[in-house]
Amino acid sequence: MQASPPLSPVKTLRYLGESAGFFLLMYFFKLLGIDRASATGGFIGRHVFYRLPPASTARANLKAAYPDKRRDEIETIVQSVCESLGRVVAEYPHLDKFKLGPEGRILVEGREHIDAALRTGKGVMFISGHFANWETMPITATQLGLEGAIVYRPPNNPYVDRYISRMRASGGPKEQITKSASGTRRIFTLLRRGKAILMLVDQKTWQGVPAPFFGRDAMTTPVPASLALKMGAILLPASAERLDGARFCVRIYPAIEFEPSGNAERDVLALTAKVNAVIESIVRERPAQWLWTHHRWTTKRDLLKMKPHALGGSGVRVEREGSSLT
Repeated sequence: MQASPPLSPVKTLRYLGESAGFFLLMYFFKLLGIDRASATGGFIGRHVFYRLPPASTARANLKAAYPDKRRDEIETIVQSVCESLGRVVAEYPHLDKFKLGPEGRILVEGREHIDAALRTGKGVMFISGHFANWETMPITATQLGLEGAIVYRPPNNPYVDRYISRMRASGGPKEQITKSASGTRRIFTLLRRGKAILMLVDQKTWQGVPAPFFGRDAMTTPVPASLALKMGAILLPASAERLDGARFCVRIYPAIEFEPSGNAERDVLALTAKVNAVIESIVRERPAQWLWTHHRWTTKRDLLKMKPHALGGSGVRVEREGSSLT
């Protein structure tokens, strides 16, 4: 994690007040134990989150992505998404209990794809999205012996961020990189050393490029494509599926293959589109397991805001090591 600038007294008091309820909830879930906490979180998700604005976002996204689905089918998926989100929140105090193997809580499929990637000696970028409990994917990589770091977008509240980062590190990577120039330099260093970087690539980013996702342009980070093309890093897709309660299957897919054309900007866009296509195919396999509550797709307002970064502008740069990748 990178150091944050000091907070003003007003912000400190505000964040402390906001986090008080969060920590009480985490303590409550900790006391319940992992299985009862997950079930309770699922109940809260299905009956409380389902009635909040993010559920409306999920409903609208699903209607646009699946215009042929009936209303009751859409509602069933939305309820499942809200239930899963509630379970994820409740499982944070118990991330240290997530272990691999038949007697553990995480099964792994596709380990041969990791072995094949490691044999190349190149850096590996695991790319994924918010599937089931997405924290199980970096936990899996760590328990399989991979060394590296996770790249994440921190919550606005620094006290909540520290708690989540600490719990994530209890079973997953100790090194957690936030988006910044220094973070980019660290990613370069780790990949050059043949280490692993784990990144979720399914959220809209203002620093992104438009790439198709369910038939609509979605502002998508070009960082994985840029690093794969510049450094020869291997892009290895992964997903998580909730099997039953707080038990999961983490799947590793074959590495994304791509033949560069020699035009850096065009190649970054084409490879980013290919990354989105892989994520979309995973979502389509199990739509109820993806977090549809994101404002994922590009709107006209987004395009106006992003005009300086849009194609032709152009925001895609593959620069010297240590600079920002946008």
